[in-house]
Formats: sequence, C-alpha cells, structure tokens
Amino acid sequence: MSERIVQVDVQPNPYPVVIGPGVLAQVGPRLAERVKGRRALAITDSNVGPLYGQTVLDSLRSAGFEATLLTLPAGEGTKSLESLARVYDACAEAKIDRTSPLVSIGGGVIGDLTGFAAATWVRGVPFAQCSTTVEADVDASVGGKTAVNHASGKNMIGAFYQPQFVLIDINTLETLSARDYIAGLAESVKHAIIRDADFFAFHESNLDAIRSRDPALLPALLERNVQIKADVVARDERETTGLRALLNFGHTIGHAVESLMARMDLPWRHGEAVAVGMAAAAEMSVAAGRLDRADAERIIALLERIDLPVCAPLAEARADIHKLMQLDKKVAAGKLRFVLADRIGQATLYDDIQPAWIDAGLDRVLC
Repeated sequence: MSERIVQVDVQPNPYPVVIGPGVLAQVGPRLAERVKGRRALAITDSNVGPLYGQTVLDSLRSAGFEATLLTLPAGEGTKSLESLARVYDACAEAKIDRTSPLVSIGGGVIGDLTGFAAATWVRGVPFAQCSTTVEADVDASVGGKTAVNHASGKNMIGAFYQPQFVLIDINTLETLSARDYIAGLAESVKHAIIRDADFFAFHESNLDAIRSRDPALLPALLERNVQIKADVVARDERETTGLRALLNFGHTIGHAVESLMARMDLPWRHGEAVAVGMAAAAEMSVAAGRLDRADAERIIALLERIDLPVCAPLAEARADIHKLMQLDKKVAAGKLRFVLADRIGQATLYDDIQPAWIDAGLDRVLC
C-alpha cells in the first residue's frame, strides 16, 4: 500500500502529512532532513509508549539523534500545567536547544502538550507529530493548535505552532480499543457536515467498512479528513476570518459536556462529547431556520449508527452547561457565537444566537 501525502500549505513553512502503514519508522530520517540539532526528546503516554516508543527511538537513533523518551500518564488529566513542567524538566535534562526537536507519539493529549512545549521551550523548538489515534489522525494532529487545559476550561492556555511534519501510521489504529476508535470518528463526521456533503454520504454508504477498520478504506477516509482540515487551516491559520472556527462545530456544547462528565467521575472521550454537541448543534440549526429537519435527522441517525452518543445524562446540569459555554473561545465581546449547519456540507459561524435555539439543542441532548 503506497503512502498518501497531503500538504498543509501554511506560510512561510508548509509541511506534509504522511499517511500509510509503517510510516512511524520514518520519523528519524525525515527529521534529520529538516533540523540541524542531533538531540531529540520523544514524548508519549503510558498506553502508547509500550507499543510504539521503541520504534520511534530506534528510528531517531539510527538517523543520528541522541534521543530520549519521556512517558507520561495516559488520559486527559495529562494535558495540564503540571505535565508541561515535567516536559520542560525533561527538555532541560536532555539539553534541548532551538535546533533540537520534540516528537509526540500518541493522540490529541500528547500532541497538544508536546506542541505547546515546543512552542514555548527556549521560545520555540521544532517538533513532529506521530499520531496514533483516529481523533488525532483526522483532526488534532493537523493545523498547529497546541494547548493545555486550565481549571476554567479546555485548551485555555495554548499557541498556534505548526509541526515539521505529521506521520499517520495506519497500523497503529489496530491497537485502539473499540471505544477509542469509534469516538475518533466523530471528528470525521464533523468535517463532512461542515465542508463536504459527498463525504457525509461516503460515511453513510461505507459505515460497516469504516467501523470494521477496513485497511482498504481507511487511507481514503483519513486522507479526505486531512485534506479538509489542511484546506481550512491554510486559509485561516489563526482564526482571523472565522473560517477555522467552523472546525468547532459541535464543540461549544461538546466541551461543556466533556468537562461535566469528568467532574462526575464518568469521563467521556472527546469524540463522544462532540457527538452530543453536534446533535445539539443540528437541533439548534433547525430551530434557527438554517437546516432542514430531514438533514438534522440524517446527522443524528449517522451518529447513532456509528454508536456515538447523542444524549448526555446531564439533565440537571443545564445551568452548569450555560456557564461553561460562556468560557468558549468563540465568545467575542461577551457574546456567545455558535457554528450552525446551513445544510449538510456547509456551516456558518453565527453571532446572533437566540436563547431559544440553545434551549432547543439542550432539550434534544440532555437526558
């Protein structure tokens, strides 16, 4: 199976996303072509490290790097200032300077943490992303958003900082749990809703193959997701025009759901919470007169067919959801903005959100 390469055309430093089986072993040679330093720090978590940490270290060392590996606890809790301090300590111990790369091995948590450390250690060092989850493959690894969480909300401390390249090794998806694999598909559905009606229909028509991780279909699925994300990022890298904000479809309510489920000690995957957020956003879009009821039901039906949740057990937490939504990064001048679907394949960022629309969305998804 040949590699597929999608170029992320951000200026002045465009970079490739390489998709294919076994590409994890290319990280060393690819970095050696792009950086001057020969020290490297790889960062992973306790789930991914035992599976792929040695492959990355071997690749880096064979390419001439003096490489070390930092393994952090798995889970959303690692996306914190405390973990960031551990990364900085490891950078100091490994003598990482401005020519020395960091390498993330894992999903969105490790990728975001590593990227933010790279953006801020000695005011910026190169880094590469080795993505090992669906959620990171189709969304988090591409586009240069890096962050850690704060008590006030997800991703509140961060920077826009692009990697040297992204490697998406399809073989790593074989080791994902069924729950993690399914959760990651929420971001793929999101891309289809906001940018590509044909891609949405592709999900509907090929759902059995997608769910079964068919290796004949996965490369095309991942490539189209990366193409959509790369196109949006190239046009609006830092969310100055509102285009990139479309990628947050379902995330305003989704992030609130994710935070509240964690507070209840019933943590959900990011994609599970986003699926609920997308169901709410679809209902809001109908209430706002933007989206046909039939299209809203198609969206919700696809999420259900994938086995993603479309309601959350938070009926008593409506006031908390409203408070958390006010911390959303799309809030401007105190005004809550929402991404709504105009039709499947097209979405718009709206700032004239009516309380009744939000109520309609929450009524649909709180149970």
